[in-house]
Amino acid sequence: MSEELGKIEKPEVSSFTAGRKILQVPLIYAGKDSPADYLELFDKYWQQAVEMITKLENSLGSVTIIYHETVAAGGQEGLKMLEILNPKSHSIVADRSKGEDRLKCIEDNDLLGEVMDWERCIMTGFLSEKVAKQVYQFYNEASHKRYEYIGKTIDETLKAGDVALLFIREGHLVQFPKDIDVFSVAPPALDEIHRWARDRAAKKEKE
Repeated sequence: MSEELGKIEKPEVSSFTAGRKILQVPLIYAGKDSPADYLELFDKYWQQAVEMITKLENSLGSVTIIYHETVAAGGQEGLKMLEILNPKSHSIVADRSKGEDRLKCIEDNDLLGEVMDWERCIMTGFLSEKVAKQVYQFYNEASHKRYEYIGKTIDETLKAGDVALLFIREGHLVQFPKDIDVFSVAPPALDEIHRWARDRAAKKEKE
């Protein structure tokens, strides 16, 4: 076995059996042109994520419902979209779907499209400070509405006794109802990826 996955303490099963539970997995991506050293960490991260999810399932029960941000459909249609978007998380979702439509859509197409459009504008950069402020304001407003929608959808679809798997980016602002127990899946490789990103940024600044 590789590294000790010691960030999860085994909970008392009886304490959570009747409640609503979410296993929250930070969502990371890799592109075709990603550096080899990043891809190595990327593969390591998802391998550890699988191990940690399985460990939690052994304590809390098997996953019964799955949520994945940026996938604007559920069921088989959503799985096909996810296979293109992120093969790593798709593999985890497919393994736990077992032929059932456990993937539920938590996105509103219009809100998702609006947020992504504003993100593209921000990535392009600005010459005008006035325009930058306006774009960030619109982006923050759209993001707030989107996170509200995601939280509301999860609350409406997650039933008592359910164990949900949620793939979502770090730093999200979704507010979960107080009766939902959230278990963070944070593989050790995530810290390595953060360190890799900091070192890469520092190197670019020097150049």
